[in-house]
This record gives sequence, structure tokens and C-alpha cells, in this order.
Amino acid sequence: MSPPAFDPAAHLPDDLLERIRSRAASHDRENTFPQQDLDELKAAGYLAMLVPRDRGGAGLGLAEASVLQQRLAGAAPATALAINMHLVWTGVAKVLRDRGIDDLAFVHEGAAAGEVFAFGISEAGNDLVLFGSDTDAEPLPDGSYAFTGTKIFTSLAPAWTQLGLHGIDTTSPDAPKMVYAFVPRAGTDENGTVVTRDDWDTLGMRGTQSRTTHLHGAVAPADRVVRRIDPGPNPDALIFGLFGVFELMLASVYTGIARRALELAVETAGTRRSKKTGTPFSQDPDIRWRIAEMALAYDALPPQLAALGRDIDDIADHGDRWFALFAGTKHRAVTMAKAVVDDALLVAGGSSYFAGSELGRLYRDVLAGLFHPSDPSSAHSTVATAWLGPLEG
Repeated sequence: MSPPAFDPAAHLPDDLLERIRSRAASHDRENTFPQQDLDELKAAGYLAMLVPRDRGGAGLGLAEASVLQQRLAGAAPATALAINMHLVWTGVAKVLRDRGIDDLAFVHEGAAAGEVFAFGISEAGNDLVLFGSDTDAEPLPDGSYAFTGTKIFTSLAPAWTQLGLHGIDTTSPDAPKMVYAFVPRAGTDENGTVVTRDDWDTLGMRGTQSRTTHLHGAVAPADRVVRRIDPGPNPDALIFGLFGVFELMLASVYTGIARRALELAVETAGTRRSKKTGTPFSQDPDIRWRIAEMALAYDALPPQLAALGRDIDDIADHGDRWFALFAGTKHRAVTMAKAVVDDALLVAGGSSYFAGSELGRLYRDVLAGLFHPSDPSSAHSTVATAWLGPLEG
């Protein structure tokens, strides 16, 4: 007997989605964290969607998670982007388990029990991203590590309970080693080893509250140190999972923004009327052409996301092309989304320029996509290497 067809509304019900949508504008305007969104999504099992059924989750695949994140982003982009960072870790745990490596079982168990995982990788000026770090990882006698450094863009800053992060061990006999581990939040605020700055006042994606995090000897217990690997590009499955799930989930959020912008453009074209002709703008040839261009651009991405998600889930073999596929999909999604939102503003007209306009908010939110790894330069470099080989010399 085949499993039931995937129903997005079963995991993200329409009424929940509309409540989240109704709060998005105020979180953007007031620069506040969508705690109620997080609480309701957690209660609905959304944060455990990628956790296997035998560990208390929904047992979904990455292709299905992508659809759900597109759906959530259409209602509240900042909420979706914040939740993304938790889903990255649960997704990586799934990628590893699917390949017979269950090192992150505690992530799945924690997510099912209500833990919220944050992504502590980004550092100012560190264009090595996963392959290097400015954060010091000091080995302690019991096998734990103390991390000292500064992480930026720490989404879910007010709410996370576990921070997945990396640093570099320069003192062990086999140093240097990149260390990946998880620091629990409990107790760190009181002893000052983790300090979260209230500094998130940005152009868009304000609800993510991706604040700066200062680490002052924050300890990851020995059983939460998941990797010690050489710096630089590495074939380890953890790096594969982090890169792939991060790019897929990011692309999903920005594709969801594009879909919402297209919907708003269609809605506006049907309600605005031309003073010249008296007919709706939906009958104007130029408007029809512009909306068609938007749809043509958008329609290409959901099938790509579905295919890439299935390939990760099914352990397909793309060999050396994997990272180019990941970076390329993310790059296409964010550039497509920005172009679609730009055109939606032109369809909607001057009303979209006002601060209270949903399209105006989407315009500001979509810009964040250009700053996430892989940025345009990195994506092009990755793809060029895949097709032309590495630079010589």
C-alpha cells in the first residue's frame, strides 16, 4: 500500500498560516521577534517535520520541507527565514542518518522534545564560511570545547536553546582542526559565556532578530562535539549536509516570496482600472506581458527545488557537481525572486511605495537573499570550478 499523498495543509494548516500572515506586518514595523509564530509552529509539529517518525517527528523529506517553507514564506518571510536555521540542523541530521551516520541523533530527539536550534556559523568578514573560522575552539581536558569569538546573523536569537556552531582548534597536537559542536543556552546568560546583543535593526527580514552573538568561553559538552576536521573544502558528510540543506532551504524561502509577489501583482491587476480605457489593468497588454514574465521566471524554481530535495533524500550521485547544484539553485532563486518583486511593484504602482504595503515589505525582505552564502561571486566561482576545473597556479 502506497503512503498517502503529501498534503502541505496537513502540516501547515490554512488557519495557522493566516494567523501568521496577520502578524507579519507588525513584527516588521515594530522590529520584534515572532514568538507567537514560533510557539504555534512548534505546537503544530512544524519544527519536527524532518525528524523521523520513530523519533517523534513527521518523517518528511527535504523536498516536502521545501514546499512547506515556500508556503510559510508567502505569509511571513522573516518567520520562515528564522525557522530555516532550525530546519537546517534537523535536515543535516536527516542527511547523515540516511547515509548511515547517526551522529546528530540528539538534534532529532531535541527537536521532537521542543528544543530550538540556531545556526552559529556566520562571522564578519569570513568568506571561507564552512571552511574556516575566526572563533577560537579551545579543547578542555574532558573532551569538551570552549568557544570564544563573535557570530553574526544569529537568527532565532531570542528563542534558541541550542547553538550549532564552528570554531578552529589551534592548540591540539593535530591542529589546526575545524570543530563543529553545539552549545546549550541554559546557564550561559547567567555566567556571561554567551552574550546576545540587541542590535538587529535592519532594512528587511526584521522579524528574524538575527542578532550578534558574543562567545566568551562558551562550552560545548564532549557529547555535543560532532566533528574535528581539517580546514578548507572537506568531503565529510556533515559539510555536504550543511551546504546542501542550507542552500535548498534558503532557495525555498525566496521562491515563496516570489510566489506571494506574483499573487499580489495578479490581484492588483484585477482591481486597478485604467482612466484611459476604463478597463482593469489585467486587460492591458503591457501589464499582461509583465505578469507573464514574472510567472515564467517563478515557474522554473519549484520543480528545481523539488528535484534537488528528492536527490538529496534519495542519495543520488551527482559527484563533483553537488556543490555547483546547491549554489546554483540558491543563486537562481534569489535573483529570480528579486526580479519578480521588482516587476510586482511596477504592476501595483505607487501604492506599493508606502511603508504599510505588503509588496513594499517583500521588496525589503527579498534583498536579504543576496547576502546569504553562496553570494553571487561565490556561486559563480563554484559553478565555474565544476565546469572548468580549479584555477591554475
